[in-house]
Order: sequence, then C-alpha cells, then structure tokens
Amino acid sequence: MQTHYPPRFEREMGCTEAEWLGWLPGACGAQTADRAAQGQARVDIGAGRLELRWAPLPDRQIALMRLPRLAVQFSFTDVDEADRQRFMRYFDLFMQRGGG
Repeated sequence: MQTHYPPRFEREMGCTEAEWLGWLPGACGAQTADRAAQGQARVDIGAGRLELRWAPLPDRQIALMRLPRLAVQFSFTDVDEADRQRFMRYFDLFMQRGGG
C-alpha cells in the first residue's frame, strides 16, 4: 500500500479482467463503480470523480508459472486530497490478496 496517492497514476494489477470486475464493486466501498464503456469505469466521490481505465497485459511468466496482468489508470478529478487518500487506502486494502 502506498503512503500517498497523486491525482493521476498507473499501476499493474495481478489479475484477469474478470477478477478485476468482480472485485471492483467491493473495493469502491460505499461508492458505486459505473461501467462507462469497455475497459472503463467511473466512481463518484463527493463532488468529484475517479475515472478508471484498464487493459489486459501479456501474462508474466516465471518458469512454468503464468500470472495474469492488467494495466490500470487512475484519474481523480475534483476529489480533495483527504478523500482521495481515504478512498485509495480502502481500495488497496480490499484489493490485497494473500496466500498461506
């Protein structure tokens, strides 16, 4: 988890698009993620919004293991710093996957 989230950034997620779409509603907490188009969603946060864009990347292969990847762009508009940080901390905690 990051300590600071700028208004615009990109990251690589280790999941398929189907997994991402299954997790996205829960990761947005009380806000609703509305699908805007293929590979896009919008989340209203207060008076502002978060626009998400994603696209599948080639799998990462390590020996015989293959890991799915998704490139995701985050773009916040008119969301104040405190709300952006709060939203992203929850989002990241929800998206964390572990094993054991």
